[in-house]
Amino acid sequence: MKKQTGFTLIELVIVVVILGFLAVTAIPKFIDLTEQAKQANIEGMAGGFATGVSLARAQWESEGRTNDGTNNTTVYDGVNLVLTTEDTDIRPGYVTGLTDGTALGADFDAANCKEIWDNIFQQPPTLETFSDASTTTNYIVAETGDLADSHCIFYLRETLDKDTSGNFEDPGVANVGNNFTYYPASSRVEINIAVTN
Repeated sequence: MKKQTGFTLIELVIVVVILGFLAVTAIPKFIDLTEQAKQANIEGMAGGFATGVSLARAQWESEGRTNDGTNNTTVYDGVNLVLTTEDTDIRPGYVTGLTDGTALGADFDAANCKEIWDNIFQQPPTLETFSDASTTTNYIVAETGDLADSHCIFYLRETLDKDTSGNFEDPGVANVGNNFTYYPASSRVEINIAVTN
């Protein structure tokens, strides 16, 4: 007759303890990967956005700085884009939307920022303004500033706080949440990563 063999209670306890140690050391790594993924997400989107803006300007330059009599324009991927008009603090040829915003200031708003987003990327992730944002939106946009300081802030939704009603709050600044800022007066794109504790 064969003797039955198996694990002793001590061996099972040792295996459970070892698995516990592995779990304790692995969980913080997974949490860190989530934050790194959010950071990589915004950095990748900002890079793609900056490339799209540069390509639209290059298209305009290669066409001979085209305009429609009033606005600088270019056809980029089949869409007629309106571009900045040269002024004291504004360089010409950077995307401001589909119909207006060339002088920035009052006629440049969050709707312009959304138009730029939807037409610079070939298949853009969902983007809404703060007033229209939902839980299915990937990004939320806000516009701020005046004249040459007009800019769009594109926030990664999941890095923003909600107010007491459950709506996403517009922080009004770029140092909250993971985001990138586009300045059409100069085509500058700045990445801002939230500091987590």
